Amino acid sequence: MIACFNRSSHGMPDAEKKSLSCTPTTIIASASPLTISRRRAHEQRALHILIFGFAMVSTDNRVFISFLTFGLLNNILYVVILTAAIDIVGYSVPKATVLLADIMPSLAIKLLAPFFIHAVPYKTRIFILVILSLFGMLCVGLSPKTSLHMKLGGIMMASLSSGLGEVSFLQLTHFYGEKQAIGGFSMGTGGAGIMGSFCFLAMTNILRMSSQSALLMFAAVPLGLPIMFFLVLPDNTTVARYHPFPEETNLAMDMDADFYPDSWVSHDIRRKWDMLILHVEESFRLLRPLIKPYMIPLCSVYIAEYVINQGISPTLLFSLNDLPRWLFRSYRDIYVAYGFVYQFGVFLSRSSVTFGFHFPKLYLLSLLQFFNVIIVLHQSLYDLPFTNIYPLMILILYEGLLGGLLYVNTFMSVSQNVRPEDREFSMACVGISDSFGIMIAGVLSIWLEKSLCTDQVRRGRDWCDVGA
Repeated sequence: MIACFNRSSHGMPDAEKKSLSCTPTTIIASASPLTISRRRAHEQRALHILIFGFAMVSTDNRVFISFLTFGLLNNILYVVILTAAIDIVGYSVPKATVLLADIMPSLAIKLLAPFFIHAVPYKTRIFILVILSLFGMLCVGLSPKTSLHMKLGGIMMASLSSGLGEVSFLQLTHFYGEKQAIGGFSMGTGGAGIMGSFCFLAMTNILRMSSQSALLMFAAVPLGLPIMFFLVLPDNTTVARYHPFPEETNLAMDMDADFYPDSWVSHDIRRKWDMLILHVEESFRLLRPLIKPYMIPLCSVYIAEYVINQGISPTLLFSLNDLPRWLFRSYRDIYVAYGFVYQFGVFLSRSSVTFGFHFPKLYLLSLLQFFNVIIVLHQSLYDLPFTNIYPLMILILYEGLLGGLLYVNTFMSVSQNVRPEDREFSMACVGISDSFGIMIAGVLSIWLEKSLCTDQVRRGRDWCDVGA
């Protein structure tokens, strides 16, 4: 567009006045109302595509994507915290301290959840998860290095969120197809392991970010949970849910209410107390058949693998001169690398169910995992059978494969073998097993890591103690 500036020609010679010409320039005109209207229409259309784009995806795929994301976002903070354990507590404090802070609140919520969680709507649980996770990670990332108690408090908040999330999402699978829901959630939890450990490894070992900055970046992760729950997951929770006690029992209680004397206690309070007692009794009745076939093998395999991860692997060290310098610049980097390799194995095996692979022999997997404990314990004590880090990493990969395989096949077996009306409750109960096993492993590892490190220092290898 060509425009002429209104220059003042007063006092100019005639030659200059004649030579005065229009100057090409761009005029920024105000947009017309029609242009603004069209722009707003495009913006609204883009927003609708962003929000409702998943409506074009099939229901099964939406369920799979939703539960994949639930597993990923719910577990990734747990993995990151364990991977960063050596940075959070330092070399002198057993790494199992972080493990216990990361699992005890989760175990507590899993133990109590089957008795009350049915009264809390899933929508409410989602917002509770976001608040606990967000503030927990901010406490871990922003607290000073010397403030161990504040860091452990933040870890415990994130742990409460993780435990409540696992119980809730496993129960939620009851309302959807087992292959899409359980398969997606299992793959997501495995993906959380590999993504969380790899991202932390890349940030700290390769990009050389501080661990504090890396932890703060993960604080925003839980914000994705409400997006997936409210916008992507199909609402299928209106079907009949499990009843904690038979309906005829409720009717009998209503009929017997007239026999309670007013002078002793009100009918309503007495009836609610009896309902609570029946609810607990019915819960334990449903729990007993789950212990031997599902809960014991799941608990035992987690004892074995977390004894390896938190009690033995901090002492499975090699000379830095024999390791690639671009990845290992301190002995702390070895511990982080072990965590990534283990989580990669977990991811592969937890994804197996989505490809139709089912291995119901749970006790065999648990037995093989305890055999791994013996091998790595021998390695820590006698520096054998491995003379370099690479075959040991293969063994840790195999450890992750066994643990993830038992996890996903346990819940798949529950889904296939438990009556539909009891399945939601059973999923929550079996979910207690892994946390209980991790807690036992954490208690054992506090003593085990110190003992193995003391033995290595006595043999002239103080790498586990100084970490430099």
